[in-house]
Amino acid sequence: MIDIATRVWNRQWKIDPIIRSLIDTDFYKLLMCQSVFRNNADTQVTFSLINRSKHIKLAELIDEGELREQLDHIRSLSLTRGESTWLRGNTFYGKRQMFRSDFMEWFEGLRLPPYQLEKRDGQYELTFKGAWPEVMLWEVPALAVLMELRGRAVLKGMGKFELQVLYARAMTKVWQKVEALREVPDLRIADFGTRRRHSYLWQDWCVQAMQEGLKDKFVGTSNCMIAMRRELEAIGTNAHELPMVYSALAEDDATLRDAPYKVLSDWQDEYDGNLRVILPDTYGTTGFLKDAPDWLAGWTGIRVDSGDPATGAEIAINWWKSRGEDPTQKLVIFSDGLDVQKIIELQRQFVGRVRVSFGWGTLLTNDFRGLVSNDALSPFSLVCKAVSANGKATVKLSDNPNKAMGPASEIDRYKRVFGVGEQEALDVRV
Repeated sequence: MIDIATRVWNRQWKIDPIIRSLIDTDFYKLLMCQSVFRNNADTQVTFSLINRSKHIKLAELIDEGELREQLDHIRSLSLTRGESTWLRGNTFYGKRQMFRSDFMEWFEGLRLPPYQLEKRDGQYELTFKGAWPEVMLWEVPALAVLMELRGRAVLKGMGKFELQVLYARAMTKVWQKVEALREVPDLRIADFGTRRRHSYLWQDWCVQAMQEGLKDKFVGTSNCMIAMRRELEAIGTNAHELPMVYSALAEDDATLRDAPYKVLSDWQDEYDGNLRVILPDTYGTTGFLKDAPDWLAGWTGIRVDSGDPATGAEIAINWWKSRGEDPTQKLVIFSDGLDVQKIIELQRQFVGRVRVSFGWGTLLTNDFRGLVSNDALSPFSLVCKAVSANGKATVKLSDNPNKAMGPASEIDRYKRVFGVGEQEALDVRV
């Protein structure tokens, strides 16, 4: 077992680049990238960093030189032979050769495109522009770099013993969560914590703790590199990025209304089985399901990623019933802002009514709340989103208006087109 505190103390070793591999990313990114490579390879997109927690002045905490050094290192990375062999030959979701040869040949030759970095009002403006399949792969490593550099900045003034005690307390905190979840019957839970983790080493430690403590209840990790090294299932499906870009490309209101379903039509041409999971909340879950084509009701499940999770699951159950489907055979994946008590509550409420699963993110891999003065390691909400496609602004509405993004005029238009009414505003913790 790696002594994380000692590694933090000895950062000058230069053996700890934050991103170690192009597959130190979430599995859903590679699945989406293959779909985009097939269907929209020439679409030009812009991704930008968005710090929802504006009170945290990242440009005042993180040295620009260090940030550029980490980003430049990422641009030097390419797939290793072992990583390519794993992607080409491993079985994912019961299917061998999930990634096609043409996609793999492209991926093996990929270097991530340039970035643009500026400072403004105490924040970093970090932007990536270019072909969609290339630019989209910046999202996860960019977030992981900024989260870890913020943590390093806070830890920099600590002594060796102080660091050892800090990590001992953090490990105890994680293990107490594992012990609580161990008692939950029929639990199925995965690590979804790459994007806003404390560090790579810490995520890897948390995954190993889940492996040992939860045994078969722990079903895998979204992180491809950790999945490969720890011989775990790589877990993930799709994200809001797809409907956001497809919608931005729509030429009129009618095409816009159909765009979220076009995304999933393309998806089912590429994937089947447990990869057919609907993410319905990009422009409001209720309206999405009301207008959804009948073939979508036959998909495996739904991921609930914003709004009140119990409400989202009830909406899904009622929708399946209205379409003549048996909810007990359907999968509901909860993945928004989860921690132990919420996981236990949702499991009790929905076990037996649907197949329940959890994607546990930031509060697994970055919960240092209360462990340093001024709570300076508390997790915060940082995202990197597609903000334009072929020069047109993207929009996200979500089931939580505090997660909405896009120009005000376009948000109003999307609300009209998708029939979004009043929404309950919830705090965005992570």
